[in-house]
Amino acid sequence: MTARYGGHPSSCLSAVEILTALYFGDVLRYRPQEPEWAERDRFILSKGHAAPLFYAVLAHAGYFDVGELWHFRELDYPYHGHPIQDTALGIEMTTGSLGQGLSFGLGQVLAGRLSGLDYRVYVLLGDGECQEGQVWEAAMAAAHYGADRLTAIVDHNKYQQTGPIARELSLGDFPAKWRSFGWHAEECDGHDLGALISRLEGLQAIRGRPQVLIAHTVKGKGVSFMEADYTFHGRALTAEQMAAARAEILGLPCVPKSGA
Repeated sequence: MTARYGGHPSSCLSAVEILTALYFGDVLRYRPQEPEWAERDRFILSKGHAAPLFYAVLAHAGYFDVGELWHFRELDYPYHGHPIQDTALGIEMTTGSLGQGLSFGLGQVLAGRLSGLDYRVYVLLGDGECQEGQVWEAAMAAAHYGADRLTAIVDHNKYQQTGPIARELSLGDFPAKWRSFGWHAEECDGHDLGALISRLEGLQAIRGRPQVLIAHTVKGKGVSFMEADYTFHGRALTAEQMAAARAEILGLPCVPKSGA
C-alpha cells in the first residue's frame, strides 16, 4: 500500500501487534456489520499517519473487503493518507494533526457516561506526539473527571520523523510523568501479543483513574533495513526494497529482479 502511493511504513510496522491485540484479542467490543452500534468500544488512531495499518486491520475485521486496500490514496476512494471520519467504516475520528486524539477520546468517555453507556475508549498515541501540549491537557482533564473507561496506548518506538525522541525532545521518566498526572501507568513489550492482551485486559479492572499502557516497540519492526533507518517514517519503499521487506517479513529468500 505505502510503496504504491506513499505513506508511513515504519510507523505502521511498530504498531501491528498493538492493533492486532485490540481487534483480534477479544479486547475491543465491536460489530463490523453494525458499525454505529451504540455500545461499541471506540478506538481512536491519534497517530493518524499509521492509517495504512488501520485500514488493513479494519478490512480483516470485516468492515470492508480486503481488496479495497489497493485503493489507498486513490481519488474517489475513502482510504486517505490519514483517517477521515464518516468515510471508511470503523473510523471514529479524523486524525493527522497530532495531539488531538486523547481529548476526543475523553469527550467520548464523558458522552458515554452522560448517556448511561459503558463502552470503553482506546486511544493510540505516538511517543513523538506526546510532546504536544494538548496531550497533557487531556491527561490532566481525564484524571480530574475520573475517566476510568479511557485507556491510552503509546507506541513507544523511540523515534519521530526528525530523529530519536531523546535527542529531539526527551520525554524523561515517561511512566512517572503519566502517574504524576493521576493516571495508572504500565509498560510492556509492544510486539508481544500475549503481554499486550493480558495488560489491556488487566487495565479494564482499574477504577477511578484513566490508564495508559506504554508499549515499547521498534520502528519498522520486522524489516531490518527499516529498523536501522528512521527516515522511512514517511518515505515510500522502492520496488526492490518492497520485495526485500516482504521476503524478510514472510521469511522467504529475496531474489533481486536482475536474478543475481
